[in-house]
Amino acid sequence: MRAAVLRDRRMVFRDDVPDPVPGPGQVLVSVRACGICGSDLHFAAHGDEMLSMTEQMGVGAPTVDLQSDVFMGHEFSAEVLEAGPDTDTHAPGTLVTSIPVLASPSGFEPIVYSNTTLGGYAERMLLSAPLLLPIPNGLDPKHAALTEPMAVGLHAVNKSAIAQGETALVLGCGPIGIAIIAALRIRGVETIVAADFSPKRRQLAAAMGASDTIDPAEGSPFDTVNPKVVFEAVGVPGIIDDVMRRIPPGSRIVVAGVCMQPDTVHPFFAIAKEINVQFVLAYDPTEFAESLRSIAEGDIDVRPMITGEVGLDGVGDAFDDLADPERHCKILVTP
Repeated sequence: MRAAVLRDRRMVFRDDVPDPVPGPGQVLVSVRACGICGSDLHFAAHGDEMLSMTEQMGVGAPTVDLQSDVFMGHEFSAEVLEAGPDTDTHAPGTLVTSIPVLASPSGFEPIVYSNTTLGGYAERMLLSAPLLLPIPNGLDPKHAALTEPMAVGLHAVNKSAIAQGETALVLGCGPIGIAIIAALRIRGVETIVAADFSPKRRQLAAAMGASDTIDPAEGSPFDTVNPKVVFEAVGVPGIIDDVMRRIPPGSRIVVAGVCMQPDTVHPFFAIAKEINVQFVLAYDPTEFAESLRSIAEGDIDVRPMITGEVGLDGVGDAFDDLADPERHCKILVTP
């Protein structure tokens, strides 16, 4: 079977991966599309550091050997091929998506980074039958593959508890910032200001629902915007501290950007202004299902986000291309 794997910090093509065999409660699926996520790019560049920091939290680091090939790909849509023993599920040919978790007799394994559990950068993979969500009839599987990143944006907005009349400022218009903008628009937030240095990303932000866009190179967004909620989707040192220094008293900060370096903040700013800072990660199953419904019903049009498509043999180049914000937002892998 063909797949793209992480090897020595690079995505390489293989045509000799053993076919997965579904066990009880599992379903073998054929991958129709898989989005390349920014967290995959992070792991390719900083995998050892990410595993180390996870272990330092005391929650148990994923068992991943970076000296061996690593399977990835967690933003996917697929077609049911066959079920494992004693497993009732959807009929073969059904198009599905799922939260990226695989249940097995040994427990639950996230479909994110693994030496053994296949992800969406492969022709076929295993999914948990109880977690499957049928893709509504007529929805393009390529669009359904974006359910996962859109759920991340929805979760950030839900955690913010933003009201319709409050002003939102989104810093960073990569895929997660764009997903936040789309979720804000669905929630009925009227004033959504998006800031990014990239003209192409600002244009995409406007297409996805931003009421105004700002180029930070021309001045701080806070010079013209008085936000109640700031969504930080950049993930570089210094951003959180600068936001706390500039935002109005009683504001809220939702941190969705993944910063891989140590950062410094001045708590005085947050204390003096009684600022609420909320860090967010992923989503829950109901938010995942709601995101699929929003895409299927046309509440979110994800088509502008899809800026490229490659086969399994092109994943390595796609990882490189995504470093340029003027070229791409979301590249889909279509095995």
